[in-house]
Amino acid sequence: MAAASLSGAQDLTAPRLPPLLEVHDGESPVTLRTADVDATVFGSLAQTTVELVFYNPNNRPLEGQLNFPLRDGQRITGFALDFEGRMRPAVPVEKAKGQQVFEAIERRQVDPALLEQTAGNHFKLRIFPIPARGSRRVRLQYSESLTQRGRISRLSLPLDFARGADSLSLRLEVRGQTEKPVAEDTLGALAFERDGDGWSAESRFAKFRVGELAVDLPRTLEPRVYTQRIDGQVYFLAEVPADEGSAQRRLPKKMGLLWDSSASARRRDFGSESAVLDAYFKAAGDIEVSLIRLRDRAEPAVTFQVRGGDWRAIKSALRETIYDGASNLGDWQPQSGTDEYLLFSDGLSNYGAQAFPALPSGQRLYTLHTAGAHADGQRLRAWAEGNGGESIAFDAEGVPVAVKRLLSERPRLLSHDLAGGEDLVYESAVPRDGVFRIAGKLRALSGALRVEYRHADGRLRTLELPIDARHAAQGGPIGQLWAAYWVDGLSGDGEANRARIRRLGQQFGLVTAETSLIVLETVEDYVRYDIAPPAGWEAQFAALKSADDRQKSESAHERLDWVAEAFEEKIAWWHNRWPKGPPQRLLDKAVAATGAEFASSPPPALAAPAPSISSPQAAGDAYRLREQAAASQQGTLDSIVVTGTRLAEEDRQESPANSGAIRIALQAWQPESPYGRRLREAAADRVYALYLDERDSYADSVAFYLDVTDVLFEKGQDDLALRVLSNLAEMELENRHILRVLAYRLMQARQPVLAVPVFEKVKRLAEEEPQSFRDLGLAYAAVGRTQPAIEQLYEVVKRDWDDRFDGVTLIALAELNAIIANARQRPDTRALDPRLLKNLPLDLRVVLSWDSDNSDMDLWVTDPNDEKCYYGNSLTYQGGRLSDDFTGGYGPEEFSLRDAKPGKYKVEANFFGDQQQLVTGATTLQLKLTTHFGTAKAQEQLVTMRLKEESETVLVGEFEVK
Repeated sequence: MAAASLSGAQDLTAPRLPPLLEVHDGESPVTLRTADVDATVFGSLAQTTVELVFYNPNNRPLEGQLNFPLRDGQRITGFALDFEGRMRPAVPVEKAKGQQVFEAIERRQVDPALLEQTAGNHFKLRIFPIPARGSRRVRLQYSESLTQRGRISRLSLPLDFARGADSLSLRLEVRGQTEKPVAEDTLGALAFERDGDGWSAESRFAKFRVGELAVDLPRTLEPRVYTQRIDGQVYFLAEVPADEGSAQRRLPKKMGLLWDSSASARRRDFGSESAVLDAYFKAAGDIEVSLIRLRDRAEPAVTFQVRGGDWRAIKSALRETIYDGASNLGDWQPQSGTDEYLLFSDGLSNYGAQAFPALPSGQRLYTLHTAGAHADGQRLRAWAEGNGGESIAFDAEGVPVAVKRLLSERPRLLSHDLAGGEDLVYESAVPRDGVFRIAGKLRALSGALRVEYRHADGRLRTLELPIDARHAAQGGPIGQLWAAYWVDGLSGDGEANRARIRRLGQQFGLVTAETSLIVLETVEDYVRYDIAPPAGWEAQFAALKSADDRQKSESAHERLDWVAEAFEEKIAWWHNRWPKGPPQRLLDKAVAATGAEFASSPPPALAAPAPSISSPQAAGDAYRLREQAAASQQGTLDSIVVTGTRLAEEDRQESPANSGAIRIALQAWQPESPYGRRLREAAADRVYALYLDERDSYADSVAFYLDVTDVLFEKGQDDLALRVLSNLAEMELENRHILRVLAYRLMQARQPVLAVPVFEKVKRLAEEEPQSFRDLGLAYAAVGRTQPAIEQLYEVVKRDWDDRFDGVTLIALAELNAIIANARQRPDTRALDPRLLKNLPLDLRVVLSWDSDNSDMDLWVTDPNDEKCYYGNSLTYQGGRLSDDFTGGYGPEEFSLRDAKPGKYKVEANFFGDQQQLVTGATTLQLKLTTHFGTAKAQEQLVTMRLKEESETVLVGEFEVK
């Protein structure tokens, strides 16, 4: 008999929703007013809808955030948000775009909501606003397969999330079920009544305290087929129950143990893993083991010989493992002669560009983890099943089950064919909850599915299943499950399959690694951000979108015209031959020293910024006009003005201003911190051990890892420095600020190959910021990928960016032209505006950028004339030019000098102020100092440093020009 019970016992595999919506800056917590749970069961599948009403008791609107995990096999299928009492369904959007749109709309104080996948099977729902002293209703929907226990199928509904709610309502419906479910101990007698071809039950609880609903149903032992029609296309799902009998499998004589040793692996349950390995080696008896530790880079394999199941030497080595660095799970190669591999990892590969290697035919892979919803179950399953093995998830109480699955042969799907259809896909090659699930599309209203699988004992079974779609359902999860199975299979190499995953997510409204679900307030918002609206707004959206596209096309032409005009002004500056003699104020000092009659006159002030240069002639006259203005204030310096004019005319000759020998000297930057002093004072071979000793005290500090990296590089411990630096990839998997800092520091360490995939991820997370394209373009150039570098930099040039990014355009254009001019093979520039193609080589170039948005950093360069080029004096006497001052965004600011006068040039950085919390506890600056920019002789030095205090100024380094 089916049974239902409601008790305090918790199913460890069930999803957990937090008890409250998380909010920041609220004087009082947001409370849950009501919760409505509606679950429908058909066959071995269930679809659950949870509707929650939150109340904000504060006097101002707040943003709320729900963070919740789902167990493996559960999938978000939709969500909606209320607007003026009506629920508006979410629509799919590219994940990075969804984040950008949410933040942009939130700044406008209007109503967005965003549901996205974070890490593993964790999800985050952001809602804004929850009105002051008002309520907000949100609806979540997810599907899952029932768990199978012997001849019983179970649906578990955890209800702890509703603890303290004013009311909780439950509705359950079981379709196609002849036997009546019976409710026991339900805190209110949940009674099932006959309802059509199934059963239903309803109940309501006031001031709900705690509980979980579990419904047991007889397990279906016959194959079933479900069909659904979506936009004229018929999708089907076939369920084939499999005998879960098992047979002891023959273990190999040589195996590989892949041990995730990254920093995040410190949270693993070594006790449970050790118990599984103990059973494995006892069963194997005599076996050769190659241990490979995986972190930011794989360590060389260490070979062990296990005799009679005695694996104590391996166990001791595993206990001594140092868990540190990022997770680069693809950085290893299968070894010939190895029969199978066991990978112990959460599957969260966050570093490097290598895909997980495919094993040669005959080798098996088993993946094992204890991370629950924190693991990337999709990826681990795709890796294992794609290599003939299985993915096994277990916790402290599930070790016996994990051991049985690891040591046994299990039924395995061998083939599936469809007559009258296409695009077949299976959920798993081994039964999940005792069932093979196969989905596909029909070309007509009928078809035939042929399935072959192998029993655990080796026997083969073939089934023929007719498919009749004449009465296909108009709703349900079948189409989404078909798409989700495809996404699961593609996740084994998510980077290579990003576009296909994104298309499936957008078509079927799935939350994936590439897509999220979003709700916006008005149809104009959907048009503005180019997001297809929910049903009912299609016609209005199309009309507004057409007008918006025309306006954007016109704006694109205007944008390039503006860039071309600004570039002409820069070309005019570059063509001018600026004076290299002493400026007027230095001559004044010389005259004063001779006792001239005007020696007591006050010296002139530094020249004011030059007027905008609109032509070469204007460029040539700009500084002389400033000198003449200064002279007119003196009244007695006419002769010196003439001298200055003669010097300028002499400098118009083509002879170089210097010998061409330019040296860069960087100022050593050492942060003051107790751990920093301790590490710097230690011997080189002791620094890493001291870092490990300090790590737990600073585990969440980006600055700590950067400081330790600097010390290790200084002491020649390059490999360990790169390992410590890679920890930034583990801290917050989708924090673009931290990832930018990581990539900048990798570029400084001359590791552009490692920086490229980090910059690629940053661009996906922040396509609304031009720095994302510029950084990636320069990294591509550093690894010799000229054409992609040009394409990324031209995006910076041609796009219309937010006002806080003004000034980056001409900087990126200079870099683009330098790359084109010095490419080994002429790149394809046909897509570029020809007005913008001119290389402008420079003797000296300095570029300052930083990691914190809405911050104001200033670049200062003082030349041999003792004249400082800065935002208040952006054009110097000898032609030093500073780009537009950035008072927001991330920079960059650029100092350019075509012909450098001999002498020393001092480079400084000043922290003027910021408007946001800083991810490193300070603003991280990157400065690039380049000599002979735009030529084959170009040399550059990069340095990163951090500034904490407003008005803080640091010396970066010097150029010395001979």
